Amino acid sequence: MTKILVTGASGFIGRALVKKLNSLGLQVISVNSADGDIADRHTLEKHVQQNIAHVFHLAGKTFVPDSWVNPQGFYQTNVLGTVSILEFCRSNSIPLTYVSAYVYGHPNTLPICEDSAIKPNNPYAMTKWLAEQACEFYSNTYSFPVTTIRPFNAYGIGQSQNFLIASIISQALDGGESIVVKDLTPRRDYVYLEDLLNALAATLNTENRYRVYNIGSGVSLSVKNVIDVIQNVVGINKSIICDEVVRRSELIDVVADISRARNELGWQPEYSFQAGIESIINAALTSR
Repeated sequence: MTKILVTGASGFIGRALVKKLNSLGLQVISVNSADGDIADRHTLEKHVQQNIAHVFHLAGKTFVPDSWVNPQGFYQTNVLGTVSILEFCRSNSIPLTYVSAYVYGHPNTLPICEDSAIKPNNPYAMTKWLAEQACEFYSNTYSFPVTTIRPFNAYGIGQSQNFLIASIISQALDGGESIVVKDLTPRRDYVYLEDLLNALAATLNTENRYRVYNIGSGVSLSVKNVIDVIQNVVGINKSIICDEVVRRSELIDVVADISRARNELGWQPEYSFQAGIESIINAALTSR
């Protein structure tokens, strides 16, 4: 059975990816923080002789507000951790899929393609961009396939309530009379988790030396749009309280150009935003 190694396997995307790969008949070797520091090359040594066919690297620090408080920790884990994975893949000639993030900063034009200007607007995004550069260098210099996936705003079942959609759904389903958010105006391109997993699975078959793909829906929604869809699905009409707090380096609008993934990976999103929200809410109600 083909063996796939997944770092960050206990995270929001990682847990779902492990299930997805298992459903495809693949044997998954899961690596998470309990196995050691991903930036330490010794963490993966025990897997050297396991004939791994592909690595998905998701491990890292991800909560943007924390990156302003502890940037060094993000550089340690996200940059040096990725270099550690690249060394493992280089030494064992293993193709790699690196899961990056939104690194474009304030866009000059919409939609945003993979060749758009890179202008990281927070320490987290900066660490992901540096890790991407390491991926490109290793792939081109040491001649092994590396694919970088840039998800836009992923959402889905099991996401932490630190994130906007999970927080709004929680408030929609509780006994309160209102939904509280910090800012109603920012627009984001939301991609449902299952669609992201399909994109990641599609990279198992790529043979390019180095390639980057945006993964999103191709449309943007404001926070107010998100609340309206969630309230409609739940069948409620709670009042909305906006704290009118603008986050540091806030982006006004973000839309992904996903044509490269369509053309080269044969991938496209299958879930509408409402369908994704319905799946999350149904799962939440079933688990009660």
